[in-house]
Amino acid sequence: MLIGLGEDGWDGLSQLARGALRDSPRVFGGARHAKLLVAHGIEVTLWPSPFHEGLEALLSARGTPTVVLASGNPMWFGIGSTLARRLSPSEMTILPGHSSLSLAASRLCWPLQDVEIVSLHGRSLDSLRARLYPGARLLCLTSDGAAVHAIADLLADEGYGASRLTVLEHLGGSRERVVAGTAEGWDEAVADLNVLAIEAEAVRDTPLRACVPGLPDDAFRHDGKITKREVRAVTLARLAPVPGARLWDIGAGSGAVSIEWLRAARGTSAIALEPDDGRRAVALANAAALGTPQLDLRNASAPEGLDGLERPDAVFLGGGLTAPGIVDAVFEALTPGGRLVANAVTLESEAVLLAAHARLGGELTRIAISRASPVGGLTGWRPLMPVTQWSLVKP
Repeated sequence: MLIGLGEDGWDGLSQLARGALRDSPRVFGGARHAKLLVAHGIEVTLWPSPFHEGLEALLSARGTPTVVLASGNPMWFGIGSTLARRLSPSEMTILPGHSSLSLAASRLCWPLQDVEIVSLHGRSLDSLRARLYPGARLLCLTSDGAAVHAIADLLADEGYGASRLTVLEHLGGSRERVVAGTAEGWDEAVADLNVLAIEAEAVRDTPLRACVPGLPDDAFRHDGKITKREVRAVTLARLAPVPGARLWDIGAGSGAVSIEWLRAARGTSAIALEPDDGRRAVALANAAALGTPQLDLRNASAPEGLDGLERPDAVFLGGGLTAPGIVDAVFEALTPGGRLVANAVTLESEAVLLAAHARLGGELTRIAISRASPVGGLTGWRPLMPVTQWSLVKP
C-alpha cells in the first residue's frame, strides 16, 4: 500500500491508512515520515542511499503486506511513478494525501489548471529558463531553502528580476508560513520544505524566448556552424517533436536543433553527436542558457558513434552526410513512424540526398532565404546559401 503523508502527520490520515500502518509488518519511508509517526508507535524503515537499494529490498517483499510512505500525492512527482514501472496495478493500493501543489494553489487562489508545475528537486535550476515568459505563473518544487536564493538570482539574470516570489513552507502543518518578495531584492531565509510560487514579470527589453521553434540566431553562441533561424523552424516542423520523443542530432554544432527540440514538447530527449571540443563546449553553454541542461551531448562522429544508442523517434542530419553509410545507418535505427530530416548546402552533400531520395523516397525541398541589409545608404536583399532538405517518415 502506498500512503501519502502530509505535514499534519497521523491526524491527516484516514482510518484505512491508519489501520494499514498498524497492521503492516514493514513500513518504508523517509526520515521526515518517521518523525511524524514515531509518537504513534509506527516503526519506519528508512530509505537507504543509494535509493535503488531500498527499492530492491521493497520489491523482494512482494506478497507480504507492505506500506510505503510518500509526501502528499505519491503519483505527483513522487515515488508512485517509480513503483508503477515495476509493479502491476493489482499489486498496489494508493491512498493519496493532499499534494503540496494543490495546497499552494489554494493558499494563492490560483486555478491549478492555469499554472505550470516545475520540479527542480534534484534537477538543474537551468531548466527553469525554458519556462519563463511575461505573466507566467509557476509552482516549483525545490530541493531546499538555499535553492530559492539561487532561483531568485537566475530570474534576475534572465531579465525577470521584477517577478514576485512567494515561498510556502510546511504546507498543511502547524509550522506553515508564507513569505513573499521580488526576485531582485530577495534576501529571506526559508525552510527547506517549501513550494516556490513565481509570478513572472520581465523588465524592459528582456528578450522573449518562445517554445515555438525558430529562436533568433543570436540566442545561441556559435562559430557560424548553426542551422539558421528560418531553416531551423522548417526543420523542426518536419522532425515533429511530441512529448516523450527522442532525437538523434548528428553534427550538432551549436546544438540549436537539439535545444529547440527539447524546448518544444514535454519529456523529449535528445542525443547529439559533435566531435569538435570547442563546439561541444559552446553547445553545452547554449543548452544551459536556454533551459535544456538535459541535452545528452556526445564526443563522437557518425556512424560509429551510433552504436549502442537508444533508438530514435527522429533523426536530424545536419552534418557528416558524406560519411559512408550514414543515411542507411540512421534509417535502419529509426523506429517505425520515425522522422528523418537531412539538410545539405554543398553539392557533394546534395548528391547524397538525391541518391537517398531515389532509393528511399520521401520529400525534397529547396529552401532559399534572403534577409534585408544595408547596401551603401540604401537597403537590399542578401541571400543566404540555399538549403536542400530531404525528409521522410519511416513506414
